[in-house]
Amino acid sequence: MTSNSSQPPVPLGSIVWQDLTVADASAVRDFYARVVGWLSTDHDMVGYSDFNMHDSEGKVVAGVCHARDTNANVPPQWLVYVKVDDADAAADRAISAGGQVVDGPRSMGTSRFVVVRDPAGAVIALIS
Repeated sequence: MTSNSSQPPVPLGSIVWQDLTVADASAVRDFYARVVGWLSTDHDMVGYSDFNMHDSEGKVVAGVCHARDTNANVPPQWLVYVKVDDADAAADRAISAGGQVVDGPRSMGTSRFVVVRDPAGAVIALIS
């Protein structure tokens, strides 16, 4: 995540993204288009497309992704991404606090992220 000079940096601990990873992203994309009115655009994944979901004003508000390739281990649920200082260190902290690493840490574009499960079983993505 990079910030440009016209926008203030995103504070640590902020929710910065949300997406859903499922086996049939096309069908789920269509479901959310019908249910909430989201529009979509393709997001090229080299050989297939995931989807950017847009609100009624055209703002990208979420992603719907195929559970394949690097996303094969991401659980099929809405996943929020929270900004942390260091995804690798956050993974270590999660484990030492009684959690588990579900996927990663790994690179995604210029960022690193990890999906962790808390002691109650809920998952969250941590991104730096």
